Amino acid sequence: MQLTLAQLTDRLADSYARVGGINHLDGKNLPSKRVIGQITCDLLRLLFPGFFDEKLVHSSEIKVETTQLLEVVLASLEAEIAKSLEYNPPPELQHARKDFRTIARNYTLKFLNSLPDIRDLLQTDTEAAFNGDPAALSKEEVIVAYPFIEAIAVQRLAHVLYLDKIPLIPRIMTEWAHARTGMDLHPGAEIGTHFFVDHCTGTVVGETTQIGDHVKMYQGVGLVAASLSAGQQLRGKKRHPTIEDRVTIYAGATIMGGDTVIGEGSTIGANVFLTSSVPARSLVIQEEANVKVMSKKDRQKQPVDFTV
Repeated sequence: MQLTLAQLTDRLADSYARVGGINHLDGKNLPSKRVIGQITCDLLRLLFPGFFDEKLVHSSEIKVETTQLLEVVLASLEAEIAKSLEYNPPPELQHARKDFRTIARNYTLKFLNSLPDIRDLLQTDTEAAFNGDPAALSKEEVIVAYPFIEAIAVQRLAHVLYLDKIPLIPRIMTEWAHARTGMDLHPGAEIGTHFFVDHCTGTVVGETTQIGDHVKMYQGVGLVAASLSAGQQLRGKKRHPTIEDRVTIYAGATIMGGDTVIGEGSTIGANVFLTSSVPARSLVIQEEANVKVMSKKDRQKQPVDFTV
């Protein structure tokens, strides 16, 4: 028997009643992931004029173009921040009747005022990427083609909102970038100047990570917590490592724990698993595994052991 639309509706409605933990009904309106994605795209256009546009932006028109784009972002972001504040007001607003739209506008204006400072940081990241990668043909190629630049730009934007304790939106922004670039940078991470992650795929940087200046990493690096078994009891505590200035971390390395400090000028080799601090100018390498090279013919002559 073919199911009817009414039967399908009844089945889903019954699921909504039984499995309520993943519903959001009759509550506060949440920020829209789709709208936050569009706002993030527009913010990238403001940070990198001419790189994320489909047409050439002339310097003679830059003020007009910027004003128009700022108007769009201001209205959209203000509305989404107002939703976030209504959903989860910061402590100072929880016990008072407030006009969240007015408060959201102030937060939005403050955030947009930070864009020139974020551009200063991104200039250093672009320089680090170009200077640190001999495959880079130009800084223009770095900005338009390297996923790292998009990921760090979004993280630096989201970090400003995170510091202002805006709920939901910073994480939505960085997860939008995560999905596009394969690089998971939490908005809470503190990241210094001249940061570069080559290839960037699979890189994870946790919320309480602190990264100094001139740090270079490669794909698959994890700066993570040593344990999350305590769950919500760890909220607000230092769980992720500190990476001091001019450290290089090669592919596949995992550095764990809030007490772990990688001293200035150190190099962490590929696939290293590290849970303790190292002093400045250390070289940390994985002991070389025993690798045997033989011809395929010799391998075929040996008996195969299928025992476990």
